[in-house]
Amino acid sequence: MIRRVLPHGMGRGLLTRRPGTRRGGFSLDWDGKVSEIKKKIKSILPGRSCDLLQDTSHLPPEHSDVVIVGGGVLGLSVAYWLKKLESRRGAIRVLVVERDHTYSQASTGLSVGGICQQFSLPENIQLSLFSASFLRNINEYLAVVDAPPLDLRFNPSGYLLLASEKDAAAMESNVKVQRQEGAKVSLMSPDQLRNKFPWINTEGVALASYGMEDEGWFDPWCLLQGLRRKVQSLGVLFCQGEVTRFVSSSQRMLTTDDKAVVLKRIHEVHVKMDRSLEYQPVECAIVINAAGAWSAQIAALAGVGEGPPGTLQGTKLPVEPRKRYVYVWHCPQGPGLETPLVADTSGAYFRREGLGSNYLGGRSPTEEEPDPANLEVDHDFFQDKVWPHLALRVPAFETLKVQSAWAGYYDYNTFDQNGVVGPHPLVVNMYFATGFSGHGLQQAPGIGRAVAEMVLKGRFQTIDLSPFLFTRFYLGEKIQENNII
Repeated sequence: MIRRVLPHGMGRGLLTRRPGTRRGGFSLDWDGKVSEIKKKIKSILPGRSCDLLQDTSHLPPEHSDVVIVGGGVLGLSVAYWLKKLESRRGAIRVLVVERDHTYSQASTGLSVGGICQQFSLPENIQLSLFSASFLRNINEYLAVVDAPPLDLRFNPSGYLLLASEKDAAAMESNVKVQRQEGAKVSLMSPDQLRNKFPWINTEGVALASYGMEDEGWFDPWCLLQGLRRKVQSLGVLFCQGEVTRFVSSSQRMLTTDDKAVVLKRIHEVHVKMDRSLEYQPVECAIVINAAGAWSAQIAALAGVGEGPPGTLQGTKLPVEPRKRYVYVWHCPQGPGLETPLVADTSGAYFRREGLGSNYLGGRSPTEEEPDPANLEVDHDFFQDKVWPHLALRVPAFETLKVQSAWAGYYDYNTFDQNGVVGPHPLVVNMYFATGFSGHGLQQAPGIGRAVAEMVLKGRFQTIDLSPFLFTRFYLGEKIQENNII
């Protein structure tokens, strides 16, 4: 099998042909033979250094049925379900491209790992209910022969959402929808709240909703590694690199009302190799955009949004990185082991972290968004915007001591704070799994399944996520999710 490696930015005419050993019928002991082969070539081409034969095991394949851009938990979930739902073992070749193999800036690893069903939209509730079942039975889904079982360290302490007088009616309405979808959620008055959680100050609280089942938090890193281990066992290929270009064809079409549109189909993905000027072209049939906070950049590479404003061609993917801070503090007199994740009326939230009187929490900014260019932490934000609300709600937190902090990214959908799932209407073989604005981790099992269904069957089969299609941005049809922490 002949491999192609092209210097980044050069055309196809300048290529170096290199033998590969990943596929095809080579049976050479490559490491043992390479020195001998180089010597033979040097004897044929005297006086020239021999750099023609190099190891290409780090390169992606030349062909893949599906290329998934983004190797976080959403991309891995799509890979998992594509392989699980394929018609026969090995029918679909899947490649996952991830630029940061350490996941040091990935939203998955920097998440607080929460899961709840207390959303305002039925689709979000259904997704999280399925995820709860998936996580409960994680080793039935992700078991690998001769590998140790996964321990997600799930803490089922629930979520406790607090509402002021102004928001109490909306909370009642949301809980009604949640119960209709099968979620176990109770409403609590201030008196009931004080009786169950005596450490809480109910000043300004008119109503609370409490998740009694399948809510809490888990280890997101364990889920990520479990998915990665499983999909590798199913034959999914991985490549560390960055997608820099799509090669596509175009076809001009007329709509039913005689308006011209241009349909595009991606044929090739260019992957720039890590710490290299080389790129490898990968021919493909399907591209999954699961690039999280950077998914709009990937969409733009495919021509999404390149058109007159107000047209479908000119409609951009409205997803951008939003930086969020998470603080860890110690408070020996703080709430006990059965403390749920508490979301205050102010937007501040907290939960316990381990057994040593440690807690973590934060708050989304209500004014100016922090600069997403880096992951530096603003410690004044805690002092000025988070701690006062925590101390008001839990008087014991007046004596807390901050121990550490970190920042992570939301793939924030500026349109309606909900996910984008399914195909693009004009770039017909690009599918989205992005824009979940902070709840992508907990919904990843259901999102991956939905995208795989759309790719393989042409429609959503288990949960109808049609409201999450890209076309809503052009039509201006917001599906606002009210419960984003």
